[in-house]
Amino acid sequence: MLTVPGVYSPQHDTHLLMRAVARENITPGTRLLELGTGSGALAVHAARLGARVTAIDISHRAVLCARVNAALHRSRITVRYRDLSALDASQYDMVISNPPYVPAPAARPPLRGRARAWDGGPDGRAVVDRVCATAATVLRPGGTLLMVHSEMCGVQTTIDVLARAHLDAEVVDRGLVPLGPVLHSRLPWLRDQGLMNCTEQDKEELVVIRARQI
Repeated sequence: MLTVPGVYSPQHDTHLLMRAVARENITPGTRLLELGTGSGALAVHAARLGARVTAIDISHRAVLCARVNAALHRSRITVRYRDLSALDASQYDMVISNPPYVPAPAARPPLRGRARAWDGGPDGRAVVDRVCATAATVLRPGGTLLMVHSEMCGVQTTIDVLARAHLDAEVVDRGLVPLGPVLHSRLPWLRDQGLMNCTEQDKEELVVIRARQI
């Protein structure tokens, strides 16, 4: 998958979510929306499974990268430069997202730069919560959300947020992955915040949450 500087490259979380998408009953009529497409790897994967894919991102560079990857893989994907707040209601059978979820000392996620692809505010939930709210709006009755994020964001918190939005949620996959450079650089701060309690912890648990519109 082609990537360029400033666009999130497919990593462990991408492949964990790909695995979850592959388990779904996707048919040629399935309308699927990806929130925050990055390189477009997940969008291409879903299109190969037969979905009619729309992918959005707030990075012009990511939108261009995803369009190029769609063309290189001969996948019919609609890629748009769009924010989560600019979406029509009740349009999709499935929503997938690998949002920025890494806890960061800054009060708000960055508005530009490479870190925008992973920083999620002090608790990692600045974009995660927006994805939950958006999914509740754009999913058709019976539609499904699949989202991956770190356990540091609060797995039960996500399930509770989705429940309040009338989505029945559960964890359907987990994976322990080595800490990357960003988390390594923030270890002292993460421990001070109680997000990593073990002084020798060198792995992060990722979870895939599946939620169904009730």
